[in-house]
Amino acid sequence: MRVLGQFRDLDQPDLFVWLRGFADMDARRRALEAFYGGPVWAAHRAAANATMIDSDNVLLLRPAWPGAASTLPQHARPAPGATGTAAGVLDATVFYLHEPATPALLDYCRHRMAPTLQRGGARQVAWYSTEASPNTFPRLPVRAGEHVLLGLALFGDAAALQSFANSGAWAQDVAPGLAPWLARAPETHRLQPTARSALHA
Repeated sequence: MRVLGQFRDLDQPDLFVWLRGFADMDARRRALEAFYGGPVWAAHRAAANATMIDSDNVLLLRPAWPGAASTLPQHARPAPGATGTAAGVLDATVFYLHEPATPALLDYCRHRMAPTLQRGGARQVAWYSTEASPNTFPRLPVRAGEHVLLGLALFGDAAALQSFANSGAWAQDVAPGLAPWLARAPETHRLQPTARSALHA
């Protein structure tokens, strides 16, 4: 299990987002069984659970195609006790789809969505889609019955992200062509990396 990054939502103070990565679904099961059945969680679960309003908003995802998430930086994590925030702002957008991501959508993603973000100042872009396999660790619920495409775009700071948003490039160059695949409006989060997040600018 790798903790890819931890983030605070700049627009929802009660929301804490983190990304965990596993080699495959069986590795996920083994890692989660070891963690949630181990001594560290047993010692700290009461304190951890007391900080959580909701822990069921979990998406089970995989890279949308081979290499779709390979550009995300993974920096060395500071020592425990580090405070403040790390550099950058991660734009995380969940695109809700009518059906599992099709080859045509992924082609549009590679050749229209990603380049628009990169021209707009995104330093790295990654794409994930719904993992359709059964949840191998039912003790940790995941959202079921949804088809999503997740886009992660790392900007240097909040001003750079806002500059891209203000440019209108997405609305003009991407949104009209993307609309037929969408089941409802996308959900966007502006995420600030925490002090110990391995994923930051």
